[in-house]
Amino acid sequence: MQLREALRLSVESILAHKLRSFLTLLGVIFGVATVIIVVSLIEGFNSYVDQKIANIGTNAFSVQKYSIDDFTSLEAYDRANRRNKDVRFEDLRALRERVSDDGPIRAVGAQEQESCELRFAEKVIYGVSLLAITANMVEIQNKSIEFGRSFTPIEEESSRTVCFIGADVAEELFPTSNPVGQRIRIDGRPFEVIGVAEATGSVFGQSRDNYVSIPLSTFMSIYGSRRTIQIFVSSGSQANYQDAIDEVRVVMRTRRRLPPGESDNFGIVTPSAVNNLREKIFGTVQLVAIGVTSIALVVGGIVIMNIMLVSVTERTREIGLRKSLGARRGDILRQFLAESTTLSLTGGALGVAVAYGLARLVTALTPIPATLPLLAVAVALAVSGTVGLVAGVYPAWRASRLDPIVALRSE
Repeated sequence: MQLREALRLSVESILAHKLRSFLTLLGVIFGVATVIIVVSLIEGFNSYVDQKIANIGTNAFSVQKYSIDDFTSLEAYDRANRRNKDVRFEDLRALRERVSDDGPIRAVGAQEQESCELRFAEKVIYGVSLLAITANMVEIQNKSIEFGRSFTPIEEESSRTVCFIGADVAEELFPTSNPVGQRIRIDGRPFEVIGVAEATGSVFGQSRDNYVSIPLSTFMSIYGSRRTIQIFVSSGSQANYQDAIDEVRVVMRTRRRLPPGESDNFGIVTPSAVNNLREKIFGTVQLVAIGVTSIALVVGGIVIMNIMLVSVTERTREIGLRKSLGARRGDILRQFLAESTTLSLTGGALGVAVAYGLARLVTALTPIPATLPLLAVAVALAVSGTVGLVAGVYPAWRASRLDPIVALRSE
């Protein structure tokens, strides 16, 4: 019996018992759909972290009081809080002295953050994020100004009271007018709006556009300079990225007089460090989630094996008739294996369709982009086909071993 003939017979048998075949497929459908949707959520979450959280800037990293490892536990955080020194404006100046066109460090900027109150005419917004940055942070972090401009180095050096605002603030305070040139009050102090930043969306439902940005020097003169800041450094290219990190570490350790062998009392945060923390926290959870949901596929395989055994019993007379007409054991074996594999692959395909619909629904209702990786689809179909093949081995072997004379006598 050729493979094409075996497939034709398997399809006819499946269609002859539509309800039973559908109920048999449910285990595989939900098993495949569950595994794929879990993988899709994991991939979407990883992509979300890369784009929204770990994306510091092009070839950029940050220098701050705490490292990524300091946030792995309360004990680590408390230990770092006691040991680590604040990152000061003087550290920023020292690192800026290492900037050169032919060296690994191409640009050095800084940022500090506070919460503030915004007021324009009769409108008031509370809890707005006040981002104090150096003028070059727009380029380091790849921020885009939708209209107007950001402040200049001269305005930063002279501590001018200028600002640019996020898209949400512009929509709230100036829904029908142009904000550029208007004067708003930040914690009661007047600032001139010189630009509006392009909308960047949200992170886990929290808006990233509800902010106002002012020069760091202006912020220090108003709110005080005795505070820790976050320094951002960008390298000339990815090739000398690690060299820039090493040079920054040498400068910071020298300034803090740390002897060789003593660990850093500051943090250097890179996108890879953020991703490593994500893997450390969620890696085991992801593996367990995939393993647990894969049990549904095993259950689906058991259901297929059970139904195939029932099918063999029901079709004993048919098997005897085929053998008496010249069918060999291999033909009977191939027929039942084709049927179990076709059942499982059909369930796998329907499971992929269900997973696609659920992924679209998750994307529409949550901020996490639940993507459907083609590799996951291919693996799911291959696994479902394998499950069907393995589940059909014993029933097919049992059918092929039937004595034709005994089979023809069965009722």
